[in-house]
Amino acid sequence: MTRRSNISQQTKLVLLAFLERPQNWRYGYDLTKETGLKSGTLYPLLMRLHDQGLLNAEWHPAQQLGRPARHAYRLTSAGIVLAEQARSDAISASHEAVAGFA
Repeated sequence: MTRRSNISQQTKLVLLAFLERPQNWRYGYDLTKETGLKSGTLYPLLMRLHDQGLLNAEWHPAQQLGRPARHAYRLTSAGIVLAEQARSDAISASHEAVAGFA
């Protein structure tokens, strides 16, 4: 059996959301809706992933007058590797669970 990465379920959710469109810039608000994570969980996680070099982050100007600029995030090449590993681990875990019922 291969060793699985020791990352939280919340981190896996975020990485898998990014992996759907790895080259696209994503906003935290959209990620909260997609993952179901609360902002108090999501934003510290995004900052941690950025600090670890797994996400790029930059400010995007407001798209509407009177709205603030927004922070946008996207996977780095190292982030893509980790996200793909998380996806592989999730697939393996689901196959093991199914095999356990056979």
